[in-house]
Amino acid sequence: MMMMMMMGSTFGTIGSSMASLFFIWAIVQQIFPNHLKIAIKEFLLSSFQQLCFAQRVFQIISPTSSLHVDINFPESDEYRLNHAFSAIETYLEAKATDKSKHLRGSQVKENKGLVLKRNEVKIRDEYKGVRVWWEIVTASGEERSYKLTFHNRSRSLITASYVPYVVEDGKLIKAKKQQTRLFTNNPSSQWFLSHNMWRSIEFEHPANFETLAMDPEKKKEIMSDLTAFTNGKDYYKKIGKAWKRGYLLYGAPGTSKSTMVSAMAKFLNYNIYDLELTAIKNNSELRKLLTTTSSKSIVVIEDIDCSVDLTGNRTKKLSRLSCEDNGIKLAG
Repeated sequence: MMMMMMMGSTFGTIGSSMASLFFIWAIVQQIFPNHLKIAIKEFLLSSFQQLCFAQRVFQIISPTSSLHVDINFPESDEYRLNHAFSAIETYLEAKATDKSKHLRGSQVKENKGLVLKRNEVKIRDEYKGVRVWWEIVTASGEERSYKLTFHNRSRSLITASYVPYVVEDGKLIKAKKQQTRLFTNNPSSQWFLSHNMWRSIEFEHPANFETLAMDPEKKKEIMSDLTAFTNGKDYYKKIGKAWKRGYLLYGAPGTSKSTMVSAMAKFLNYNIYDLELTAIKNNSELRKLLTTTSSKSIVVIEDIDCSVDLTGNRTKKLSRLSCEDNGIKLAG
């Protein structure tokens, strides 16, 4: 970094240095004899060529020159998650660490190995012979973004081929490594950007459909329904409905409602969003929360009939529900 600053300072004076060479040559023509003029002229021409060559080299290797283009990928667009940011982050974190000079190590659990990841502000990448630079930028208010810098002559290759490649590769890597997570909404007083509307931990409930104690036929029916849902994207699109499905689990404490949610999440490999309605003030906040949930997720609303007054005058019609009822919404 320091070297780049020095280079920037040095090459920033190239223009004035060239002007000085022409000024010196004008003086030489008036003062020195002809045999010295030839030697001095050759020296000045050589210096001029070296300055031009150095300027061209600097423009090629420097990611901050005027011939380079920047693309910013913010973490969120208003209250909506920017899925490209997440994919880029996964892609860059997955790059080999053997050549990185700055690493960070973590061991989340004692029974798991040490994980090494890059810990660099700038990361250089290469695609089809073209060099690019990635930089994580944190603006005011802790809004993060990835800045991609590349030479303008490679604009079409980077925008049409490289960026889609990075996003798709990042999504594939994330899908292979995905660990089911449990998300819980934060109070709206803590919201600023979409990435702090939810907090999450790894979901480690041991239950699955193999360990779930229930009628085998009913279990098979539920699993078949879930499979049909995951494969039904085209069907939902054809009939003009959102690719979502709802379930209502009700019963006394200890009747395996939470176990059922765990089994469904394990079976589908979906994340779980535990939506606490008492932390939400109005419908606007609820919509903002739901728009920041990811695809392939299960939204769970516990005690749905007791958290807020949602039933209005229909309370008598819903008298069969108890304060232990869970509403579940699957998002494809």
